[in-house]
Amino acid sequence: MKRFSVVLWAVLIVALVLSACAPAKPSEKAKVRVATDATFPPFEMVDEKTKELTGFDVELMNAIAAKAGFEVEWVNVGFDSMLAGIAECQYDMAIAAITITEERKASMDFSDPYINAGQIVTVRKETTDIGGKDDLKGKKIGAQLGTTGAIEAEKIADAQVKTYDSYDQAFLDLANGQIDAVIADYPTTLAFLATNPDKLKTVGEVFTDENYGVAFCKKKADLIPQVNAAIKALKEDGTVKKLEEKWLAGK
Repeated sequence: MKRFSVVLWAVLIVALVLSACAPAKPSEKAKVRVATDATFPPFEMVDEKTKELTGFDVELMNAIAAKAGFEVEWVNVGFDSMLAGIAECQYDMAIAAITITEERKASMDFSDPYINAGQIVTVRKETTDIGGKDDLKGKKIGAQLGTTGAIEAEKIADAQVKTYDSYDQAFLDLANGQIDAVIADYPTTLAFLATNPDKLKTVGEVFTDENYGVAFCKKKADLIPQVNAAIKALKEDGTVKKLEEKWLAGK
C-alpha cells in the first residue's frame, strides 16, 4: 500500500510538471477602446439604416485591428471630448480625421500618417467677394470646435469665428446665410458639398499641408508599433487606396 502511494504521487508530480510545460491555449483578442466622433462624413458617421458606425476611418481601424490582432471597442463622443479623453487616458486610441500637430503631441501620441488632408474655404454659390483664405478678414467663419479648421480660423485678422459641435451644423448655417464661410478639411468638405451641390462651393486652394493619424493615450505606447506596422501593410496591399476610392473619390 505504501509502495502504491509512492508510485501514485510520482505519477501525479510528472503530470503536474507536464501540464505546466504544456503550451498555453491561445487567449481571446485584447480589446482596445477606440474613440471617434461620428459626425465627420465620409470619415466617420452613423449609418441611418443599421445605426452602426461606418466611414473611411471606421473601416480603416477595423482593418488595422484585424492586422494587429486586437478587437475594437468603439466609443462615439464629441470631437473635443474625444481629444480630452485621449489626453486623460479614458480611451486607448482615437481615430476621427485627427490632424497630427505639435500642440496635440504634448498630450497624446500619434501613429504614422495614414492620409494627407489640408484645409479649404467653403462659401455659398452666390458669393463673389471671397476667393480664398486671404479674403476672410473681418468675415464670419464657422468651424468645428477643437479642429484644425477652428485653429486656422482664429489666425485670420478681425474674423468672427463661430465654433460648432459638428461640421454639419456649420455647413447648415453657411447654407442658410448665418455665416460667410466654413474652414474644414478638404475630404470632409467634399462630402458635405456632395449633399448640397446647388448651395455651396469651395474657393481657393487647400492652404495647409496636414496629415491624419491615429491618436494614442500616452500610457498605451506599446500599441503604436503594432498600429504602424498594420498601416504600412494596409498601404502596401492596396487596402488604404481602396478605402480612398470608396469613401473619398467623387464625394
